[in-house]
Amino acid sequence: MRVFFITKNRGKLIEAKFILGKYGIEVIPLNIEKLEIQHEDIEIIAIYSIKSIKGEKDPIFIEDDALYINALSGFPGPYASYVYKTLGLNGVLKLLEGVKDRSAHFKSVVALKKEDMIHVFTGVVKGRISEDIRGKQGFGFDPIFIPEGYNITFAEMGLEEKCNISHRAKALKKLATWLKNHKS
Repeated sequence: MRVFFITKNRGKLIEAKFILGKYGIEVIPLNIEKLEIQHEDIEIIAIYSIKSIKGEKDPIFIEDDALYINALSGFPGPYASYVYKTLGLNGVLKLLEGVKDRSAHFKSVVALKKEDMIHVFTGVVKGRISEDIRGKQGFGFDPIFIPEGYNITFAEMGLEEKCNISHRAKALKKLATWLKNHKS
């Protein structure tokens, strides 16, 4: 079985191939433009994006994620990519200087289009923002996010360890189970 993944993010592609490969699902990347609206609800963003894709391969999916920091009223949320590009890791840590409540969570939304039907799968991982940048693995906010139950950041974990617990892994595992149960 194979599925097409619209992404320009090499890290997301590596994780999707690793996770879905365990289910015998081949991930084929597509580097095509998708429309991405600005909205506070990441599920609405993902659904809009996958609906904007016309005449492509089937089944096809996108993955979008957001980082919600409690002390910042959920900021950056769905604007995480923009915040990462503009403020960076150091900028986010600066916003949290002197803040005791460093709790946060990541949410991943996978939107799949199969036979013109849209299916959505989500995954959430709770954790906290570290005091400093730690680790060389992963991408994005991985060097400052410590998942609940751990004392290391995603960036300090290997691929397999991260893909056992991450928000993206949870959403992709739900996608894999659904695809296996809905073969055509």
